[in-house]
Formats: sequence, C-alpha cells, structure tokens
Amino acid sequence: MIAAIAPLVIAIAAFLLRIINLGSTKGFIFDEVYYVDGARDFLKYGVEVTGASPEFIVHPPVGKWLIAGGIQIFGDNEFGWRFAAALFGTLLILLFARLVHVLFYSPLLTGLAAALMALDGLLLVHSRTALLDLFLTFFVLLGVYLWHRNRNWWAGLAFGLALGCKWSAIYFIAIIGLVTVYRILVSHEFKQSGKKLAQTFAAFGLLPVIVYTFTWIGWFTSDRGWSRQWSNNPIISWLHYHGEMLAFHTGLTEDHSYQSNPWSWLVMGRPTSFFYDAPQNCGDKDCAREVLALGTPILWWVGTIAITIVISFWIKSLIARRTDQAANLVVIGIAAGYLPWFAMQQRTTFTFYAIVFQPFLILAIVYCAKLILDSDLKPVVSQSIVAGIFITILLCFIYFLPLFTGQVMTYDAWKMRMWFDSWI
Repeated sequence: MIAAIAPLVIAIAAFLLRIINLGSTKGFIFDEVYYVDGARDFLKYGVEVTGASPEFIVHPPVGKWLIAGGIQIFGDNEFGWRFAAALFGTLLILLFARLVHVLFYSPLLTGLAAALMALDGLLLVHSRTALLDLFLTFFVLLGVYLWHRNRNWWAGLAFGLALGCKWSAIYFIAIIGLVTVYRILVSHEFKQSGKKLAQTFAAFGLLPVIVYTFTWIGWFTSDRGWSRQWSNNPIISWLHYHGEMLAFHTGLTEDHSYQSNPWSWLVMGRPTSFFYDAPQNCGDKDCAREVLALGTPILWWVGTIAITIVISFWIKSLIARRTDQAANLVVIGIAAGYLPWFAMQQRTTFTFYAIVFQPFLILAIVYCAKLILDSDLKPVVSQSIVAGIFITILLCFIYFLPLFTGQVMTYDAWKMRMWFDSWI
C-alpha cells in the first residue's frame, strides 16, 4: 500500500506543477510550431496540409494525434496544445515507479524513483511543451516494462506506438529483440527454440511494423497526403514518402545556435533554450524569462556517475554468469537511447533528445541508492548519504524551477542560474 501511495501523491503534485500556468507562455515554444500545426491538420483533414496543398512532414503521426486530443478537449490554445504532454509526463512518473517496484520490491526505492522523476527539469520542460519526445519516451518505457514482465505481444504494441512518435524507437526494438533472441538460444535446445524465435520475430519485428503502419491510417484514407498520388499503389507511395523522410533526417546538418554533441548530453553541457524573452515593466530595470530544457544539474551529474557504477556491476554480473535485471535495463536504455547518436556526428542534434534515456539514468541512481542502503555501513550513515543526495537534488530543482516553468525573474537572478557560458 505504501509503495502505491507515495508515487500517487508525488504524481498528483507533479501533475499540478505541470498544468498550473501551462498556457502562460503565449505562442509557440521551440518546435511546437510544427507539431501543433500538424495536430490541427489531423483534426480537420486527417493528414497534414499547407493551405490546399499536401505538406511534407518528417515525423510519424502518433505524437501529433495526442496533441490533437488535447486541442479537441480544451480548445486550440496554449493549454490545449500542451495538455497531452502534461498528462503523459505525469503517467511516465507512475510507470517508472511501477518498473522500480517490480525490480526491487522496496517501498522506499519506489517512492525515491517517483520523486527523482518528478524533480527532473528536463522532464518537467517536456511535460509543459507540445513536442514529440515525451510521447516517444513514455511508449518506449512502457514497452521495456512490458518486455521485462514477459508480455512480449503488448510490448510490441507499445514499441509500435513509440515508433509512431519518432523513428529513434527502432534502436530499442532492435536491442530488445536481439536480447530476447539471445536468451532463447542460450536457454532452449535448438528444436524448442524455433517456436520461441518465431514468436519473438512476430512480437518485435512484425507487430511494431503493423502498428506503425496503422498509425498512418489518415494518410492512407485521404487523397490529400503528400506523395499519396506518387504511385497507383498506395504502399509504394507510402514507401517513397518514407524514403524522402529518411533522406531528410540523414541530411540534417544545418548549424543551429543550440545544437549539441551527444558527448555533452549527460552533463547538460549545452541545454536547449525553448523560449526567451526580456519583459518590460516587470518591477526591475532588466528582467528575463526563459524556458530552458535543462535536466536538473545535480540529478544528471549524479546520474552520470551512477551509470558508470551500474555498467561496472553489469560487467561483473556477466563475468559471474548471473542475472542482474536492473543493471540489464540500464545498459539497454543507454545503449538504445544514447549510443546511436554518436554515429551521427554530422547531424544536427540537441540535448533535449536525451529525455528518451532519462528514465534509465534515474534507474541507475536508484540502483546505486540500493547499493548504499544495502552496504556494510551503519544504517544511519547509509540512509544519511542517500537522504543528503536527495535533498541536494531537491534544492537544485527548486533553484532552477523558474527556468523550467518560464517564470519572470530579474536579469541578475537569471544570470546567476547560468552556471556555464554554454548554457547561454
């Protein structure tokens, strides 16, 4: 009961923090201009258009349909645009807490997991902005959770929806599929493996593709979609469309003032500024108002250390030929959500992409907290260490909260929060 109550209370508080003044930043924040426009088109036409002409888009429909749901319920305004993100950002906290619960069966660690998720600025900013990456993160984590529970068919469905948000879900599908195949091959005789391998291919190969294809139903049932008339065969037209999307993503090399190399993501070397303004008549000579996609610094720096520690324990478990489920998930999350970006050194990338592996970074922190609590240290010492780190993260989150929620502050107060020149 305690394991359920703490995450629920934390999630309710987090939801309030997400929806209070959700529409206070007027107009589009960062790339909202693309996704809100797409959501509007989906509600009107089922496909994205520009005036009377088809519009070429570079991301699949699921996230924009979710944004459209908020618009349908609350209206075509800033609150309506962002409500779906606020909701899924809250559900992500509960989902992560559930994953930690089934991994450790510890009310303390479950509550800690929910609290750390709620105290991350990067997640909060995503939860208050109508972008696609948060929806991607939710469905990816849902797929990982279901896979961990051996519900592969449901996991395949979740991964298909993740792929329908952004193509980067493909790395999770591939790694999860390969790990599943490996486990089958080492635990079954060859004759027994055939059926299991076929089921794995269906669950993580065919099903996500079927689900992904179905998410394009608006394009298939309309004659207004871009490339819809490229061929008499709609499947051929659809594949041509995807070829053009792939060309866009692989050719995206234009310089951007807030682009950042993946090497700097873990330590928040170059966070993305989603919005900045210098309000007048704010009660001070110079004021500033910014929405900065910055992970709570202390949280991410501790998480970077924690990932290193978990990887070392994962290697030890491999050498000892024992299973460490929590360490496995951390490694899978980092390998699928983070490492692929290093192969795209020429592509324009941003720190806010890191949200997709954020749950696994926090899982690494929870893992290390368990190591400390289970160590030979006196309970009062180990508990004080964990509590001290948590309180430091909490204070850091509160200090940067104005940057996460776009509050007006004096310019001097804003400048004090720019700990590094690369944050400006």
